[in-house]
Amino acid sequence: MPGWWQDLTDLVLPAECGGCGRPRAALCAQCREALCGAAPCRVSPDPRPPGLPVVHAAAPYGNSVRAMLLAHKERGALGLVVPLGAGLAGAVRAALRESAGLPDSADRGGGDAPVLLVPVPSARGAVRARGHDPVRRIALAAAGELRRGGMRARVLGVLRHRRAVADQAGLNSRQRQANLRGALEVTAGGGRLIAGGRVVIVDDLMTTGATLAEAARAIRDVRTESKGPTPLVTAREITCENTISAAVVASSPDSFGINRN
Repeated sequence: MPGWWQDLTDLVLPAECGGCGRPRAALCAQCREALCGAAPCRVSPDPRPPGLPVVHAAAPYGNSVRAMLLAHKERGALGLVVPLGAGLAGAVRAALRESAGLPDSADRGGGDAPVLLVPVPSARGAVRARGHDPVRRIALAAAGELRRGGMRARVLGVLRHRRAVADQAGLNSRQRQANLRGALEVTAGGGRLIAGGRVVIVDDLMTTGATLAEAARAIRDVRTESKGPTPLVTAREITCENTISAAVVASSPDSFGINRN
């Protein structure tokens, strides 16, 4: 009987912590603290790619945080999406506070417009291979966390790849920028949706910042037709009031140097 019960719980409950491998915990208290315990920080890679918006991250990419992101992305540890979404939600709140000029103690970004989380798109082949889109899944969890806190938040999957790109592994910052230049675009009709709220581009991880910079470029350059005889309005004009921000679960440890005195 004890052996049967143990086998059953192994099917229902995670066998080990997604961050450190500790048994019988989807995420132990120490790993949860590493992910969500500190206040999200503004981060900036060096060199900083042109066009990169202000980025906030929940935690440095390393140790248990790195293990959590890899377990969720590559091994389908979907039970980690709730804490990862909570970490991303904290980074989104920090991004909105800074864009609104509010103090760190404020609970929400200012303004009545809805918060639009725009996930960086995954390549279709990667989604098929993994069986899920990890960034979109985390973004949906973050939006739910923000709504529970009283914020009008939704996920808009309006970015897509317009051409294939090479594998980024092994490329330096300049090479990644060249690889991604012009690779993303906003879907048809996406410009109108983006114009209706405060845009926060979201991703699970920032390394060189090239992907977030390209996503911001695609959003800024999109054009949307306004109704009636009014001329075309560009997203670059729209975003003077709805500043584009970015938020990630984790960023390279060196990018946190912007916070050092």
